[in-house]
Amino acid sequence: MSAVVTPPVEAFFLATGDGQRYCLYYPAASGSVCQHAVVFVPPFGDEMNKSRRMLALQAQALARSGVAVLSMDLYGCGDSDGELRDASWDGWKADLAVACDWLSARTNVPVSLLALRLGALLALDFLADQTDPVGPLRLLSPIKQLVLWQPVMNGAQFLNQFFRLRLASDMLSGKVAAGGATAALRQSLQGGETLEIAGYEISSQLALPLDLLDAGMFTPLPCPVHWFEILPGAGADLGAAKMKIAQQWTRDAVELHLSLLAGPPFWDAQEISICPELLVRTVQLFESFELEPG
Repeated sequence: MSAVVTPPVEAFFLATGDGQRYCLYYPAASGSVCQHAVVFVPPFGDEMNKSRRMLALQAQALARSGVAVLSMDLYGCGDSDGELRDASWDGWKADLAVACDWLSARTNVPVSLLALRLGALLALDFLADQTDPVGPLRLLSPIKQLVLWQPVMNGAQFLNQFFRLRLASDMLSGKVAAGGATAALRQSLQGGETLEIAGYEISSQLALPLDLLDAGMFTPLPCPVHWFEILPGAGADLGAAKMKIAQQWTRDAVELHLSLLAGPPFWDAQEISICPELLVRTVQLFESFELEPG
């Protein structure tokens, strides 16, 4: 039997209708049969920066097991073209379509999405577009599986947490009184303003569509969902809000596989960290996909 050799990661720029996107492609290991491929759907802001090592380790582990992986910096993020202040939610979904079609054509195997944090809402909204038979983001082939890592389930709640960073900064600088409301920031966005928050410029075309999204609205889903939730320790639970989403998806006939595991919040830790169990469990999950017909 030939030895499995992991090819080096390929860094390149992928052309889109709106400039180029920086990508990392992890080919399936030589000596293995590539039967599946996955596109990473990234989190936002500092969560992306803190997650890069974890995502790289996961991509390498998947590649060794025979799964091809594509990681893309979305418009205005990382080394891709554009500025974040010009990014839009619809534009990011269009980036995902380009990534999925490229990976499908490159590998000729089923493509799945692996989405972390805010990437989960982006992936869910993107998948909802696939149910429109004449939609603008139709793919060369349907998405096989959706894998969620610690998903953000409500856009408004996510924005509120982000807005509080701006309010805290404004209070420290004396721009607003303590107790300033997030409603004023939303009003600014609705007026077309761009907000600078924690070093990130957020436009109305990015924030306002996100503000309307809740994971419960995305049923039925066109593929199975594998949800990994990382908890602080043994005995911790999913939480009422996320449990409600899980129950709703199950009632609405979503093929949901929910896994709870203990580990560090690597996307939000002060020091760069990883969750080894999540790495192992995700590889095992994709290896099980290979046993299914394409």
